[in-house]
Amino acid sequence: MNQHVPARKGYTACPHDCPSTCALEVEIVDPRTIGRVRGAEDNGYTAGVICAKVARYAERNHHPDRLLKPLQRVGAKGEGGWREIGWDDALDLLAEKFLQAEARHGSEAVWPYYYAGTMGLVQRDGLNRLRHAKRYSGEFDTICTNLAWTGFVAGTGRLAGVDPREMALSDCVVIWGTNAVATQVNVMTHAVRARKERGAPIVVIDIYDNPTMKQADVALKLRPGTDAALACALMHVAFRDGTADRAYLDRFGDDPAGLEAHLATRTPEWASGVTGLSVEEIEGFAALLGRTPRSFFRLGYGFSRQRNGAAAMHAALSVPTVFGHWQHEGGGAFHNNGALWRFDKALIEGLGDLDPSIRHLDQSRIGAVLTGDREALSGGPPVTAMLVQNTNPANVAPEQRDVVRGLMREDLFVAVHEQFMTDTARLADLVLPAATSMEYDDIYRGGGQSHILFGPKLIEHPDTVRTNHFVVEELARRLGVADRPGFGLTERELIDDLLRRSGYEGLEALERDRWIDVQPDFRTAHYLDGFATPGGRFRFRVDWRNLAGPNRPPASLGLLGPVEALSAFPDQVALIEEADAEHPFRLATPPARQFLNSSFTETESSRKREGGPELRMHPDDASGLGFADGQRVEVGNARGTVVLPLKLDAGAKPGVVIHEGLWPNGAFERGEGINVLTGADPAAPFGGAAFHDNKVWIRAA
Repeated sequence: MNQHVPARKGYTACPHDCPSTCALEVEIVDPRTIGRVRGAEDNGYTAGVICAKVARYAERNHHPDRLLKPLQRVGAKGEGGWREIGWDDALDLLAEKFLQAEARHGSEAVWPYYYAGTMGLVQRDGLNRLRHAKRYSGEFDTICTNLAWTGFVAGTGRLAGVDPREMALSDCVVIWGTNAVATQVNVMTHAVRARKERGAPIVVIDIYDNPTMKQADVALKLRPGTDAALACALMHVAFRDGTADRAYLDRFGDDPAGLEAHLATRTPEWASGVTGLSVEEIEGFAALLGRTPRSFFRLGYGFSRQRNGAAAMHAALSVPTVFGHWQHEGGGAFHNNGALWRFDKALIEGLGDLDPSIRHLDQSRIGAVLTGDREALSGGPPVTAMLVQNTNPANVAPEQRDVVRGLMREDLFVAVHEQFMTDTARLADLVLPAATSMEYDDIYRGGGQSHILFGPKLIEHPDTVRTNHFVVEELARRLGVADRPGFGLTERELIDDLLRRSGYEGLEALERDRWIDVQPDFRTAHYLDGFATPGGRFRFRVDWRNLAGPNRPPASLGLLGPVEALSAFPDQVALIEEADAEHPFRLATPPARQFLNSSFTETESSRKREGGPELRMHPDDASGLGFADGQRVEVGNARGTVVLPLKLDAGAKPGVVIHEGLWPNGAFERGEGINVLTGADPAAPFGGAAFHDNKVWIRAA
């Protein structure tokens, strides 16, 4: 008689591009199968709660459509003709194509392209080891974080803030620029605890009635790209009404008198006209902040999706500084903890081989790069060979038509190492099946919290699947650089080296303890001994040109975007795509709850919960145009057009239309996705793509 063998428990970290980086408990059914996935209750930030999509991770890991064998293109690009090819032959072919590109145009003709499909430092960043050893073109990462990070550091001088767990100790939680219910569920864990235990109101500032705004006690729905106007009015009221903490500002502000004078005309009436909020809403919020010292500002990545995002983040961050909230437990601000880790990735990334004279290409401008734009190519050779890992640019990158046109070039060889047949993989010459995070060792750090976590290999990957690390190592051997530092080591050896050279104990200790909490002490996190700027004062007055940011462009690129338009003091900066007579609507493309960028779009449960791509419009706008619910409409601008079914939604703001999620291009009527409409022009001062910042026209399809 067969007896049921209970599943054993494994511990790991969520690998996906999310600030929470949850600590996970995973049921291991057998050596190749996982079962249920839960949040680790004993992790102070995860606190037992994870998002629904990762809770269903077994569905993704064991999906019947997962790529299992290397495939070589047969026939024309994009036609879908493939033949199976062995791993050795596939890697031989890829190395041969890299060598041919190098022989014809020089090493910079090869562009390894990656991002955050996994946040593991070995499997994600190891591609740079090959890049540097071979002197391939560099990649300047701009697609997600740059505007928000830059704006935060403009004020504090350091990419770190108050312990996010302090939200639970707050008397007012402000969630600004992030749909936390959909994208950072753990934010809500701590915010709701503050509401239950302390009666703290939750204030949500966003551009439509998303799931987080529906949970708000105070919901402020403003026009896209007008956050700085609201922030300026809040500070104006603080100075006007005497709720600004002048003693704190005298000690910790660089020029509070100059700021006050600058804000003299930034009244609630002025801000109302810019933001679409009522004067009463602005005055009421300012009064709440003025009487609530323990106000916690959780500032999100929405600031990175608008062309004035760096200035808007700096303005929003200035608000708790003017009120003096930083002084109090449960008060202050948080965005990202990138400055805490002190990681030395010398071996993982092969930094000893880094040559600063090699050009960098802007990740967000992949369409311009691949279609031969001389400026985007920094005056160098065309890109004629690529290896793509951990990203899906044919779907997720802006100016999608240019990206696809570039990937379709016959003189460009593209290999895609992936878990599923993504839009990018469909356009490739060679597709390599990739392992999942449950099938390899890696190390993670939580940008939205303070833990370093080990993610061990929990199950065996399918026999015909390989890790990112394996591909990098095998290419190095074929390309003659396997003797360079960092190659020839296992994932575990690279993790141990990273920890030890970064001042931590080695892997054995991390594996035993499961995570390391690097949250600094209260005084440091609240900047009570001074901000991390020259002189120790919060910068209200910013020299954007000379700012030392966490992701400043390399010298070969220089400053990016219209830097001259940025204001020294916090202000509403006229850089966004304003609606006009030809384009009367603003389009925003925020994340869907069940997807994570283009991941999880392949799982049936996520697709079923999301329904399908659609355009949300306020009923008054639809009525004025004679549109009905469910009607097919065409949405367009100078970049292109897409066709979508219309959903009437009073949660949308008049004049603003919303498309949630990164659906596969094939889910759209014409086979082109929403990023046909988004722009890749760099945002000031350090670059970045403004995905929520688009003017469009809409007509019946």
